[in-house]
Amino acid sequence: MKLAKYYPSEFDENKLRELGFQLDSFIVYAQKCDRKFLNLKGIKDLARVMVETKVDQTWTHVYLLVKFTLIIPVATASVERAFSSMKYIKNDLRNRMDEDFLNNCLVCYIKRGIFETVSNDAIINRFQSMKTRREQL
Repeated sequence: MKLAKYYPSEFDENKLRELGFQLDSFIVYAQKCDRKFLNLKGIKDLARVMVETKVDQTWTHVYLLVKFTLIIPVATASVERAFSSMKYIKNDLRNRMDEDFLNNCLVCYIKRGIFETVSNDAIINRFQSMKTRREQL
């Protein structure tokens, strides 16, 4: 219930109340009615069994909460990676750059594996063809 309060766009007051009822009934169901929910090793096993038994369609709010729980580590790691990358990009020399340029630099730095596959000649040709220039790049 505490986690659901951090997602107000998904869980308004009515849905929070429904989630409380769904959690209570789901816990009883999982403990006493369906043996597949016994001896699960983690949250990913819970999500897998919920989908296999199709209870994700019955207890939709509970399943949404389970999905958020699975997504949190990935989202957190992505944000941390972006902030640690920002230290390299936004240094004293570039401290006054505007947000668009900073964002573009961060995208290039974070996704550098993709940009490494593009040749320098392809980039030069692309910029050269954008408009006429006095000098060849």
